[in-house]
Amino acid sequence: MKKTVLILVATTATGAFLVPAQAQPLSGQTTTDDKPAKAKGKSKRTTTAHENESEQVIVTGTRESHVKARQSISPVVIISSAALARSAEMNVANALTRIYPSITMSARGSNTNSLVSSIQMRGLGPNETLVLVDGKRRHSTANIVQKPGPQFASSGVDLNMLPENMIDHIEILEDGAAAMYGSDAIAGVVNIITKKKDHGLSLSGQGGANAYLGSGEQFQLNADGGFKLGRDGYVHLGAQIYHSEHAVAWGPDHALLGYWPAGADTKNYFVGVKPGSEKWKGRKTDYLSTPKETRENFGLNFGKPLGADIELYGQATLAYRHAGMRAYKYPYVVPAMGIDELRPVTGDDELDYGVTLGLKGHDFVGFDWNLSTVYGGDNSRISIRDNVNIGMLTRTGYSPSKFWDYTQKNAQWTNNLDLRRSFTVMGMPVSLAFGGEHRLDSYQIISGNPESYLDGGPVEHAGIPPQSAGTWYRNVYSAYVDTTLRPTSKLSIDIAGRYEYYTDTNNTENGKISARYDVSRRFALRGTISNGLRAPTLQESHFSRLSIFAGTGSVGGQLPVESAAARSLGASGLKPERSVNASGGFTMEPVRGLHVEADVYQINLRDRIVQGGTVRGAQALDAIRSFGFDVSPTATNAAASSAYFLSNGASTRTQGLDLKADYLVHMHQWGNIALTAAVNFNRTRLHHNGISSIGTPLLNDQTIAYITTATPRSKMILNALWTVGDWDINIRQSRYGETTGMMTYQDWTPASATCPKGGALRYSNSCFAQFKNTPRWLTDLEIGYRVTSHVHVAVGANNIFNVRPRKLPDQLISAGGSMYDQFSNQVPFTGGYYFGRVNASF
Repeated sequence: MKKTVLILVATTATGAFLVPAQAQPLSGQTTTDDKPAKAKGKSKRTTTAHENESEQVIVTGTRESHVKARQSISPVVIISSAALARSAEMNVANALTRIYPSITMSARGSNTNSLVSSIQMRGLGPNETLVLVDGKRRHSTANIVQKPGPQFASSGVDLNMLPENMIDHIEILEDGAAAMYGSDAIAGVVNIITKKKDHGLSLSGQGGANAYLGSGEQFQLNADGGFKLGRDGYVHLGAQIYHSEHAVAWGPDHALLGYWPAGADTKNYFVGVKPGSEKWKGRKTDYLSTPKETRENFGLNFGKPLGADIELYGQATLAYRHAGMRAYKYPYVVPAMGIDELRPVTGDDELDYGVTLGLKGHDFVGFDWNLSTVYGGDNSRISIRDNVNIGMLTRTGYSPSKFWDYTQKNAQWTNNLDLRRSFTVMGMPVSLAFGGEHRLDSYQIISGNPESYLDGGPVEHAGIPPQSAGTWYRNVYSAYVDTTLRPTSKLSIDIAGRYEYYTDTNNTENGKISARYDVSRRFALRGTISNGLRAPTLQESHFSRLSIFAGTGSVGGQLPVESAAARSLGASGLKPERSVNASGGFTMEPVRGLHVEADVYQINLRDRIVQGGTVRGAQALDAIRSFGFDVSPTATNAAASSAYFLSNGASTRTQGLDLKADYLVHMHQWGNIALTAAVNFNRTRLHHNGISSIGTPLLNDQTIAYITTATPRSKMILNALWTVGDWDINIRQSRYGETTGMMTYQDWTPASATCPKGGALRYSNSCFAQFKNTPRWLTDLEIGYRVTSHVHVAVGANNIFNVRPRKLPDQLISAGGSMYDQFSNQVPFTGGYYFGRVNASF
């Protein structure tokens, strides 16, 4: 708690030169922070950002110009940078999760995927949501999620590698849009619009901590500003520094208690089982924690007219992350080798970059045109320290304590030509857009140093050997056409089609038809039907890894689906996932100022890429060895060892409802209250479960739950922003609905317990315990005060009542493991977070 107070005091003390990152307002909008300037006189009506966000011109979900969010054919939500700041989250992904109900994240990732941050939309995986930056496709992270869970095998865009203070606003298209944008736009599209001002300076600083945990201290400093480039151009620069310590939710550790129920499995216990471990008796596990991270982000935008009808524009982003995650659940003790404690930390040194250069203009034979090239990539170097290679130590008497495991590099080069124009056909307004795209994707794996993979590698964390290394490429060529028709003044119809050719997988044709009918000035109907795709990523096709389960004599190998080893087990090449999306709804203004939107949706997704083809026993070990993995020192238990690969093994149907409403209450001398409400109801069901080469279902009950019930069935966010004079108070109430996990019976399950489907109940892969994470309410509060016309300060708390997930029963907690269902996309385990923020604008 002392550290928390120090951080809040230090942050507030920097108020003379710190400020908020916020959206550049439209003409007539508020120009300071997220609250209106102080009103003078009772009759003056103050305009707030709340009133203008949905009246802002959008560029997502339409090829037309000058379309506002409330006028769009498909539902588009605008999130201002002021709303992001009021979330009190220092990372973009966390901020979206806090304030937008259709987006969720896992409570805690496993190992390396804890070090990156990807979002899930409408209960689908990170790979099923397309992320754009200023309308341009953003490259994904190099990291692939290696552990089972809702995000397994995904490598989505890491939003936290973008400088948050460079964001003007975010547009979210709540519809399938593969016919417009290509692969990945299945659950929706997140388009991040960056700042492009030619004047001003903004500075901001925030500090806080998870006070109830007594850890998780973090701070962030931001600066951005613009200046003119010549007489008519602009340059906008932004920089950000972020640091966070581990937030640890300490929990009981069966391996360190020194007691256990009759029939428990104690082979991996320490206290009372292994000599030399008594000093650990009663100590709790810190397995459930967030990464320690330091990150620097930089952003640049520029634009310069080259003549009356041509403009040169460009963008650059650069980010570096150094992060560390406590890798294992408990101290590893090997007295015979003089080892009485191992506390390994998995590290990620990551460089993320992106560069855009383009020309755009008007009146090319009547068309507006845009020619651009975008190159971006992500390099991730994974290491582990404070560990030991026991096989090497036994063989040579020496082992290093730090290992470079492997490096992954992912890059994307995209070139676009877009043209559009509006004209009239027999008195009917028509907008026509068409264009083409070429994309070169590349992915590289570089093997680690030999000590990381020879002799079994470091404890529970073998590196990647040369057999898994390589570089892979593919080209994607696409063309699209998109036209909007207005047969009457009330009816708008949008028809789009897109063809994509892949050099490594199947080609696709995608189409979309949307319509909107304005029944009156205050009520409109809208609907869309489309088909889409998600091409397999290069990571999904080529990544491989060996997992070593210390103390069990077993190993597990993920084999690349294209390898001979995987094909010997029945693998075949991956196909694109394919979807059919349908949605319909209305937007209305029943009384002046009250805006209501409702949309139902259905997403049929077939050929989903999942873990499949799991084979156990000697056949699995033979395939692992044939691929080149060195398992001789550790693979003594063939029966418990396994090999697996990815496959197009499942089909699902997702159905849901989005409801949104907002209203501004004017209270004259008592200020204004901006009220907003948003709720998402979402359900995913499995419609097809593939069959493996040995005749068993690819997905068991646990993995089915990962993709169907790990996301809340509902999520509701209620927000009230009261502004009066120099004060602003924001209160947010969020309800996370129920999630259900199918949990493995762990070490405290009696050895005598049996699974009705056969075998022991403990560690069973066919019998699981259903665990329901009951609904949770979170309350967030922020109080702000404008000290001067340039400086604003705020203090507050997220989850002020320290609500946490429901705890697992003892039989479902593994030794040294999590006391919560870590794969639930419900409330975070970190509890209450208290913060202070200082802003200034010039």
